[in-house]
Amino acid sequence: MTGLLYSEVESELRAELRAMLRQHSDPAARIERDDSVDADLWRRLADMGLAGLLVPEESGGAGAGPREAAVVLEELGRAVAPVPYLGCAVVAGTALLSCGEPDLLAGLAAGERPVALAVPFAGPPSGPWSPTVTAAGDRLTGSVRAVADAITAEILLVPAGSGLFAVEARRVRREQCTSLDETRRLCDLSFDGTPGRLLAEGSDAETAVRDALLAGAALLASEQVGVAEWCLDTTVEHARARYQFGRPIGSFQAVKHRLADVWVAVTQARAVARYAASAVAEKSEVDLAAALAQAHCSGVAVEAAEACVQLHGGIGMTWEHPAHLYLKRARSAALAYGAADVHRARLAELVDLPSA
Repeated sequence: MTGLLYSEVESELRAELRAMLRQHSDPAARIERDDSVDADLWRRLADMGLAGLLVPEESGGAGAGPREAAVVLEELGRAVAPVPYLGCAVVAGTALLSCGEPDLLAGLAAGERPVALAVPFAGPPSGPWSPTVTAAGDRLTGSVRAVADAITAEILLVPAGSGLFAVEARRVRREQCTSLDETRRLCDLSFDGTPGRLLAEGSDAETAVRDALLAGAALLASEQVGVAEWCLDTTVEHARARYQFGRPIGSFQAVKHRLADVWVAVTQARAVARYAASAVAEKSEVDLAAALAQAHCSGVAVEAAEACVQLHGGIGMTWEHPAHLYLKRARSAALAYGAADVHRARLAELVDLPSA
């Protein structure tokens, strides 16, 4: 297993991306916006080659790996950026790589044709193959609820019957759901004899979808670490600057202990997330790593976000401060690709731990 430390290339990627996000992605300014996706920011990510980070060079991508994609997700989590990176570049990209679709991968890498995998956002990778869409030849009928990153997708990858189909999104009825997280909207998809192109069938289709969901669950942990790090750093700065009774509130024991606990949790979560990214990169123990990552990191992000809101006092409870965006992202991400208890049960199964 590759070490958990960041390589020089990964550190340079982080620095470059963080500088761009500081200039073009302000969480506080986003509060007043209604759009669920920042198209300009997505274009900038594509221009930096990040949309196609996992795509091979021969298909127009960067030919990098999951560890680099994990760094990108950390920074996007810190900025709570409203871009379809996880669903498009990671999840759908992994499915396309499994199917071997160079044309669709090229459009994804260029940022011109966003792709989304049409499965429920809360569906765990370990779930059975049970598509809610049927296929009669190349015609699809049925519906899929609460799909992430499908609002702005141009291509949908739809599990239907025993196959995986590529469908033009403009031919599908999309109804936006009420979402807790305004920066990652969900939508319901309806198919009524909609034409699709078969990409994979049988076990190949099931493997493509399963690999995509495992990659999503494993690398989502890095985004959750980014959310938690921003919450911790911002709260520490607030505790230094905010005075009560003539003293910084960070000097009070209760505040210090709370922040120390969050720091320990975030440090541990970063190690877990790095392990998960390395497992995906090396295709080793991915099922185990994804279950461990979501069983642990989802709760850490929520803990850090709650501490951020609470320790900011009154301002933390207002819409004007971006803390609520991070709490909503942490809470919604805790349900993505299966809640923590689902992953703990899966983890127990993988290590042969008997149930109580």
